[in-house]
Formats: sequence, C-alpha cells, structure tokens
Amino acid sequence: MATAVIGLIVGSGLRKFSILKGEKPMRVDTPYGPPAEGPRLGQVGNLTVALLARHGRDHRVPPHRINHRANLWALKKLGVTRILATSSTGSLKPSIRPGGFVVPHDFIAFWNIPTFYDDVVRHVTPSLDETLRGALVGGAKKAGVTVRSRGVYVQTTGPRLETPAEISHFRTVGDVLGMTMASEATLANEIGLPYASLCSVDNYCNGIVNRSLSFDAIRKNQEQNAPKLRDILVRTLEGIQ
Repeated sequence: MATAVIGLIVGSGLRKFSILKGEKPMRVDTPYGPPAEGPRLGQVGNLTVALLARHGRDHRVPPHRINHRANLWALKKLGVTRILATSSTGSLKPSIRPGGFVVPHDFIAFWNIPTFYDDVVRHVTPSLDETLRGALVGGAKKAGVTVRSRGVYVQTTGPRLETPAEISHFRTVGDVLGMTMASEATLANEIGLPYASLCSVDNYCNGIVNRSLSFDAIRKNQEQNAPKLRDILVRTLEGIQ
C-alpha cells in the first residue's frame, strides 16, 4: 500500500469533482468505527494524496453526526503527514462576499470538540499550520481567485442554521462560520498532523444582509464555487511538490 503524503478532507462543495489520478478506494479500520467513507488514494502530479469525503461521497452524514475521530485516524493510518481541508462557510461580515474564499488563521468553538484523549489528562494547544495556510493562499492566487489570507472561523454544531441573535454575537468575534473545521483541526493537532483549511464562502449568515437564507440557496452557491475550489486545490498541491 502506497504511503500518502497529503491528506485531503473535502466537504460539501466537492461532491461531484475528483482531482486524483489513478484513484483507488481504501478500506481502513479504526478504533473509533468506520470513517464517513473509505479514503481514496491517488496522485496529483508526483504527490500521493489520500482524499476523504467528510460527509461521505453521497453526502449522507449530517455535520453533527460526523465521526471525526475515525476520519482523522484513517488518514493517519494511511501514512498521511499533513492535512488540507475544504469547508463550506457562511460569512459573518458584509465585506466577505459569497463566491470568495478565506484561509483561517484561528478558530473558535463554543460547543464540545471531540478528542482522542477521553481517558487520560492531556492538553493540546490547537493551531492552524502556517506553511499549509501559505500554500492554500498561494494556490488561490495562482488560480486567480479572490482569497483572504486571514480570518477567524466560528464553529457551531448544526444541523440547523443559526438565529439572527446568535449571528449578531458571532460576528463580533469571527469572520466565517461553519460546523466542522474546529473539530478536525483539534484532532489533527492531537495526533501530530499539521492542518489548514480553505473555506468557500457560500452564503451570508442569517441576518448579515436583508435577504432570506435557505439551504437550497447555500447548495446552489456551493455548486457555483466548486470549480474554483477544485482549481485552487490542484494548484496548491502542485506547489507543495
């Protein structure tokens, strides 16, 4: 079995796209149960990549039911040494418009975050990797896509969207909002895997602008952003080689 150098966790925006050549599905058992789907091992240029769909390839797993521990452990078991991720997010600021991208430098999670250390006392200070963040920003610029090189990601639990009152508070501390990245970044840090995420801005959060918010509209924007997301990832991975 080939050793994967880069792990790639993709979210809602890349359901219909693949960037791997010669991809092979891999079955990986973990102490935490099965991942959302078996990672797919393939090539981007000379780089071996293990791609895992966060929600499963058919998007069957809702955000609050994702087995993040199994997903991260499966990538570690395949030999992954670094992780890039994509995340669909809502904008907490009028100036951060849907259709753009943000590479967060920090994050906030107000609710429970999973851990590999349920039975031991061990404290890990989570962070987002600067080298990988720089690679994502560089990939976006090469693709000619608008990107913010810094931002604070706020994580909520889902599956529901947030109330205007909640968003009014979150906008005072963050720039974009999602339901998964903080969990992944924390777990990656616990098992020694540098991690960074490319956030696709697919909507304004509830109450940021004077228009209604629906999941159908979010899904439409995700599909429109998907080709740019794919291009950024390919250029990022090519730059890492």
